[in-house]
Amino acid sequence: MAEILFRAARVETLCIDWLDDFTLFYHRASGITHLLTAPAPEILAALGEAGLTLAALTGRLAADFDLADGDEQALAARLDELIAAGLVEAA
Repeated sequence: MAEILFRAARVETLCIDWLDDFTLFYHRASGITHLLTAPAPEILAALGEAGLTLAALTGRLAADFDLADGDEQALAARLDELIAAGLVEAA
């Protein structure tokens, strides 16, 4: 069975602005504005439009942010939230 590939929403569907500790994502397709804090913007940036599996995303975030051990269950929960918001898709 193939692993699930997670992809961030296409850049042209978003309007992004930074407000201190928050990142504002206006999702044009839904008309909804999302105020996100770490680690959500970092997850979206790491995923990109090409997408990554959960294991690959965990590894990339661990390397980029010098994490000793990535928690795949916690990351999967964040991905579920981003999917529900329409900012990530799973294929």
